[in-house]
Amino acid sequence: MVDRYATPEMLSLWGEVNRYRTWFQVELSAIEAWERFGEVPAGTGSRLRTAVEQNPLDEGFAARVAEIEAETHHDIVAFTRALTERFGEDARFIHLGLTSTDIVDTAQNLLLRDAMSIVITDLVELSSAVRDLAVQHKLTPCIGRTHGIHAEPMTFGLKFLFFYSILERDLVRLKQAREGISVAMLSGSVGTYAHVPPEIERFVAEDLGISPESVSNQTVARDRHAVLLSSLAILGTTIERIAVEIRHLQRSEVREAMEGFSPGQTGSSSMPHKRNPIATENLTGVARILRANLQAGLENVSLWHERDISHSSVERFILPDSTTLASYAVRRLTRVMRRLEIFPERMAANLDQLGGLVFSQRVLHKLIAKGMMREDAYDVVQRNSLLSWDSGTALREFLEGDSGCPLTPSELDQAFDVDWYLRYIDEIFARFTL
Repeated sequence: MVDRYATPEMLSLWGEVNRYRTWFQVELSAIEAWERFGEVPAGTGSRLRTAVEQNPLDEGFAARVAEIEAETHHDIVAFTRALTERFGEDARFIHLGLTSTDIVDTAQNLLLRDAMSIVITDLVELSSAVRDLAVQHKLTPCIGRTHGIHAEPMTFGLKFLFFYSILERDLVRLKQAREGISVAMLSGSVGTYAHVPPEIERFVAEDLGISPESVSNQTVARDRHAVLLSSLAILGTTIERIAVEIRHLQRSEVREAMEGFSPGQTGSSSMPHKRNPIATENLTGVARILRANLQAGLENVSLWHERDISHSSVERFILPDSTTLASYAVRRLTRVMRRLEIFPERMAANLDQLGGLVFSQRVLHKLIAKGMMREDAYDVVQRNSLLSWDSGTALREFLEGDSGCPLTPSELDQAFDVDWYLRYIDEIFARFTL
C-alpha cells in the first residue's frame, strides 16, 4: 500500500501486527473449540487470552517472526514458534490438527470482511452527498450532451440522481461480496477434516461471527475473492464515471461545475490562474488500478489440484491495495461532492449557446402533428438547423422565415419551451426514497 492513497483505518487493518493478531484470534478460537470437546486441557484458552492481554502481539513480536521466517522460509511455522517462545507450555496446543491455509485463509477473510465494512460505510456517505446534490438541483435546467455534443434540455439534478442510482447498486454488490467472503475454513490438509473434525470449524466460525465454508480442498475457493474484487472494480468504474463528468464540466469552455479550491491551494507551478480538476483526475487513475487488480484476482481462481501458492504473493498486493484504494477513492470523491462549486447561470448560458438548435426534435414532432410526413418535416428542421449552425442565427428565426414551416408563433413558443422537457422530472425522482 502507498501511504499517499491510504486511509488510517485501512493502514491499521492491513498492518503486519494486526495480521498476526488476527491469525492468533483464529488459533485461539480453535484451541477453545478443542478444549470444549475435551481434546485440550481446560483453562488453556483462557490462560492464553490473559497472556496475550498482558503481553500483546506488537512490533517486537512481528520482528521476531521475521527473524524466524528468515530461517524457516515459512510464515506460519515462524508464527507458531514465536508464539511458543512468548507463551510457553500452553502454546503447544496452537495449530492442533490444522494446516497453514486454515489460519491464513480464515484470518484473511476476517480482514476482508472488516475492510469491506469500512468501504461500505464510506460509500453510504458518498451516496448521501450525491443524493443531496440531486435533490438540491432537481429542477436546475442544463443541457444534456450525447457524444459530447449538446442534445436536449435536462436538469443538473437528474445527472446526480443517475449517479445515485448506480451507487445504490454498488452498495448492494459490496454487501453481497462481504457476505460471500465471510467464511471460515478449518478442514485440515486437503480438506478432509481427518485431523480436525467439522465441529471445530463450526465452533470457530460461530465464535468469529462468520459461516463455515461448505466444502474446501486446502484453500477457500478464490471465486469468492474474485467476486469481491469485481465489486470493488465496478465501484471504481462508478467513481470514474462521476469523476469524468466533473472533469468535463470543469473545462473552461463549459464551466458548469468545479472542484472546490482551498485557500492557499495552487493549480500549476507555472500558470497562477489554473484551477485543475486534480482530485477527479486522480480518481480516474485509481479506478484503473482497481480494474487491473480484478484481472489478477480472476487468474488466482485456477490453482493446481487441492493447493498451490501461486495466488498468495498476488493477494498480498491486490487485497489490501484494492480495499484501501476503494476506501480512499470513495472518501476523496465524497469531499469533491460536498465542496462542488456549481454555476446555474453558466448552465443557462450553455443551454442557449446554439440558438435553439437543441429544440429541433420538439419542432420536428410539432410539424408531424401539423400533418407533415416525417421525412418532409425532418428536411425542414434539418435544413434550417444547418443554416443556424453556419450563421449563428437562432433556429427560430429561420423557421419563421421558411414558407415550408407551417407552425404559428404560439406553436413555436411551445416548441422552444424548456419547461416542457422537464415535466416528468418529479416523477423520475419519486421512484427513489430521497
